[in-house]
Amino acid sequence: MKKLVLIVIDGLTPAAFEEAVESGRAPALAFLAEHGEYGRAVSTFPSLTPVCLASIATGAHPDAHLIPHLVWYHRAERRYVEYGSSFGALRAAGTRRSIRDAVIHMNRDHLARETPTMFETLEAAGLTTAAVNMTCYRGTTRHRSTVPGVMPDAYGPKRFYYFNLFESDRTGAPLAVKARMLGSVDAYAAMVGRWLVTRDGFEFLVFYLPDYDFASHLHGPEGTRAALARSDAAVGALFDAAGGGDAFLERYAVVVCSDHGQTPVSRGVPLEAAFADFRLLPARGAADAEVAVAASNRVGMVYRLPACRTDVRELAARAERLPGTEAVLFREGTEAVVRRGGEELRFARDEGDRWRWSGDEGLLPEPNAWERVWAALGNPNAGELIVTAAPEVAFADLGRRHHAGGGSHGSLAAGDSLVPMVTVGTAAPPRRIVDVAPLVTQHFGVSVATARAA
Repeated sequence: MKKLVLIVIDGLTPAAFEEAVESGRAPALAFLAEHGEYGRAVSTFPSLTPVCLASIATGAHPDAHLIPHLVWYHRAERRYVEYGSSFGALRAAGTRRSIRDAVIHMNRDHLARETPTMFETLEAAGLTTAAVNMTCYRGTTRHRSTVPGVMPDAYGPKRFYYFNLFESDRTGAPLAVKARMLGSVDAYAAMVGRWLVTRDGFEFLVFYLPDYDFASHLHGPEGTRAALARSDAAVGALFDAAGGGDAFLERYAVVVCSDHGQTPVSRGVPLEAAFADFRLLPARGAADAEVAVAASNRVGMVYRLPACRTDVRELAARAERLPGTEAVLFREGTEAVVRRGGEELRFARDEGDRWRWSGDEGLLPEPNAWERVWAALGNPNAGELIVTAAPEVAFADLGRRHHAGGGSHGSLAAGDSLVPMVTVGTAAPPRRIVDVAPLVTQHFGVSVATARAA
């Protein structure tokens, strides 16, 4: 059985992947596509990096792994959790606390214990796992931070490299975040990946490349050729370390995918404007607030706090009337409700994978939308409302930032939700990102029950 490398290029769209492969501008990715199978897959919802990477790592939608959004209201702690919508949002929520939320608390406290990651499952079976910059990393090995007075210890895979903050081995890799616009994080990953492949130091490796997404936010998905070339070069570094592409594939099976897509955005809208006459929870909290709005990119969540005397349906009506809203989603009894353009759809799971519904089923035409909406609303950390943005609209975050003039994601739309998927030397390409973890564990003949019993 071959060892396995999972390559995740954050924010890469199928169109960008296909164009780069067909034009020859991404020779390493083209080599993998030529030697494997290619297809398009569907992300989870909200289609935001923390939610998506948790779904890739666990094989579960957010109703099981419990990560609801890039920013969300923690009901038990009565505060916002901000994983990094923007530097302005980090500052608004508290920089030190937000960094710890993103790096430590998301994995240690927020990610459901009942939903094991691939790292936990495989290491419980005696395999050595590795991760480079993967932000959903929970594993079984305790790691001391490179800045122990600032960052607590973390439990990750046996070989663990996280943006210079955690490095289980000295690899000689440079500072990761010195020049994001020039691809410094992917360059760091390339050097660490080269070190690992040279030593054949793992059975399973997650090789996460986030710089493409950073460039797409800045320039839009049509302005990312240079960024993709740098990501491709990082993949090529793995080949070089093995003695070339053919030698690499003699040792490793490969899965290549993205976590979500991106679409262009031309304007930003404050979701809070829909609730201007309520006492809104500010970034640092307020005891008498009625409504908390957690928005970022192309999706927002609205939390009805105990002091609020307005019911969820009226809050939904206000959100629906806001210019820039596409759809409003909420639960009513045992059913999910979709409000869009003055029309309504209600649905719920029936036996097996079937649905029962009333209203206009055409209100959810996006890829795998019923399953994704149902799971997002079933997350106990989600807001009472989930609001998606209209085409070319992004919602402002806690720091009043957005990506107008560039690219964004988060909604149910196909452009935000479809990702490329390549497999080489293992099973056929999965059709959903939640199918990646089962593919990985099945490749090694390991069941999730192994991790739960460990």
